Amino acid sequence: MAVDDVDGTLAAMGPRLRAARERHGATLAGVSRATGISSSTLSRMETGRRKPTLEVLLQLSKEYGAGLDELAGTAPAPATEPRATAPLSFGDDKAVLPLTRYVGGLHAHKHVLPALDEDPPARPRQVSHDGYEWLCVLYGRLWLALGDQDLLLTAGDIAEFDTRTPHGVANTSPGGPVEYLIMFGPQGERLRPRTPPATGRGTHQPNRARADQEEQP
Repeated sequence: MAVDDVDGTLAAMGPRLRAARERHGATLAGVSRATGISSSTLSRMETGRRKPTLEVLLQLSKEYGAGLDELAGTAPAPATEPRATAPLSFGDDKAVLPLTRYVGGLHAHKHVLPALDEDPPARPRQVSHDGYEWLCVLYGRLWLALGDQDLLLTAGDIAEFDTRTPHGVANTSPGGPVEYLIMFGPQGERLRPRTPPATGRGTHQPNRARADQEEQP
């Protein structure tokens, strides 16, 4: 493999490392405790600002239960016909359906949180990491704990925020699940609206929930 190919493989590894960690259902802090690699180092590798060493890759491969070829993106393509992507399940019963491949840039997922087992739910556990996130609720009622604010989002509501702000979500629908879409830019990429505004008549503005609009669930 040429030097340029090696550099390119290492540079594109960040999104795959993050995907492997998410499939494992682990946080940066949890992986840091398990491997001894600092959270800041893990974050810089996932965002492409630091190239992982072989020693680090071996540790992460063991921790995530993923092969080195999978982390490097060199695993051979399956010989069978492609199938629809299966949802990923996490310890809190959340299901995540990836809508894009992890090859850098914006990532898209559909998340489903199950119906409540308790009433009311505890305040969501918050995490923070590099990047920028756009969230849209499709069904149900979603509690977004963003920093010290609490936002109640319902179907059609959207929220945008820098993921360095501590954030977490919980279902507040007593009768069913909550479904929402996530667009995430690991390097801080944001969505860029391109549709020009309508002229000569009123336009409908979607209901948008931002960090400066506070609502208690």
